[in-house]
Amino acid sequence: MSLAEQPAAVTAATAMDEDEVVITADQLAVPTPSAAPSTSTPGDKPVFGPLSAKELQDKRKEQRRVRVPPHRFSPLKRDWLKIYSPIVEHLKLQIRMNPKSRMIEIRTCEETEDAGAVQKAADFVRAYCLGFSPEDSLALLRMEDLFLDSFEIKDVKTLNGDHMSRAIGRLAGKDGKTKYTIENATKTRIVLADSKIHLMGTYQNIKIAKNAISSLIMGSPPGKIYANLRTIASRMKGRV
Repeated sequence: MSLAEQPAAVTAATAMDEDEVVITADQLAVPTPSAAPSTSTPGDKPVFGPLSAKELQDKRKEQRRVRVPPHRFSPLKRDWLKIYSPIVEHLKLQIRMNPKSRMIEIRTCEETEDAGAVQKAADFVRAYCLGFSPEDSLALLRMEDLFLDSFEIKDVKTLNGDHMSRAIGRLAGKDGKTKYTIENATKTRIVLADSKIHLMGTYQNIKIAKNAISSLIMGSPPGKIYANLRTIASRMKGRV
């Protein structure tokens, strides 16, 4: 390059530097389509609406089966309308009784709204099959913090023959007085089915009732249990 042409080349290079366009990384980024329309500003997180119960449900139908003991099959036929109505009308489930297999079958349908309705209905039927009345079992559908618990007398103390009969008699009391006292003091429901004991209530109340029942099985006099239950009942009233 000659000396005469050099200033012209420098001038052209300077002109190219002045016209150069700088492209940043933000301008190269390709905007991705959002999963759902949002009215938020670019700096905020996207806002998604809550899903309905039907959208949360799986396409498959859920099903539960509850076996009916032989001694509860005849009462079940008598109280079938009380068992059938709340499950179909309120929980929007399908239910049927199979006499051959002696099972109660419960399943969801298109009208079912609550995803946990099948398990609630199964607990309701199971409580009735354990010996609770339909009215007491219905509380499992209305309240969320109720549970069922079962244990046997031999889990607390090994008893045989007349000793087992006397332990059952201490639990029931004369005309059921002891059982009713424990139920009213602890706000639970108790079913004495031979050597098996079934309880229904909140977790804390079931624990108190089991302690009282265990003390009776171990041989504590009912009068001492009544005094402890009165103390516990007064404390529970004070908390409320």
